[in-house]
Amino acid sequence: MPWYVLHTKPQNEKKVADRLTAMGITAYCPTRTEVKQWSDRKKKVEVPLLPSMILVQISEKERSLVFQAPGAVRYMFWLGKPAEVTDEEVEALQAVQNHKNNQNLTVETIQPGTKIDLTSMGFKAQNGTVQYVSGNNYWVVLEGLGYVIKMEI
Repeated sequence: MPWYVLHTKPQNEKKVADRLTAMGITAYCPTRTEVKQWSDRKKKVEVPLLPSMILVQISEKERSLVFQAPGAVRYMFWLGKPAEVTDEEVEALQAVQNHKNNQNLTVETIQPGTKIDLTSMGFKAQNGTVQYVSGNNYWVVLEGLGYVIKMEI
């Protein structure tokens, strides 16, 4: 079964994923741990990797069932068809989410126009071109998918 991208109401990603799971639908909301600071304390919180989006594995015939869960808005479409995510891409998201040890990472200067090989991130034979760099963020164009993704150094 394919994975579809489902848009949710803002800050409802984990709730919608939990509701869909309770309904018997396979839903995945990739998260990352972030330290939030208030005036009196710091706290580690889980925030979604894909804001206002979750991944749903469901058959084509049953796609409308997700709208029974409060907070589900619509599916994301690409070229007139519902956008599908491959199992390899979902596994790559899970690997990023589960990767706790980042000691072996190196930082290099990134310039617009630089080609980046994304196969190490789990994308199958996918190259990206850096379009724009701003501070610690850079935008990479995935030519094969027609997407621009924002990455943080």
